[in-house]
Amino acid sequence: MSNSRHGLSIGIERTGSSFFMTMKAIGKLTHEDYETITPMIDSALAGVKEAKVKMLIDGTEMEGWEARAAWDDFKLGIKHGKEFEKIAIYGNKNWQEIAAKVGSWFVTGEVKYFEYCDDALQWIGE
Repeated sequence: MSNSRHGLSIGIERTGSSFFMTMKAIGKLTHEDYETITPMIDSALAGVKEAKVKMLIDGTEMEGWEARAAWDDFKLGIKHGKEFEKIAIYGNKNWQEIAAKVGSWFVTGEVKYFEYCDDALQWIGE
């Protein structure tokens, strides 16, 4: 049995007068992680009628996905892609920048990758 940390956490933060959702991914995400977090995301976005949600994703501790979890992530993106105005992803791995570009195909808003949190926050607050 592995005791490695993995999962997703979601929050709401504020920079100046701008509110945005935050998500932090840790370790290698599993299908079970998505079974837990998907209803929370669905609930948080239930009232969104038009693209206006801004999201900041911290991928600095993310190691990737199990195959089924990658599929879960894809389905989540398809389901809620039209509800986002901006998604800023910051991380420290080359594959994360590629994942951000691929993810932008399924989101009507802008998706950008950053190496530094401050740059991501500045962009998301514009």
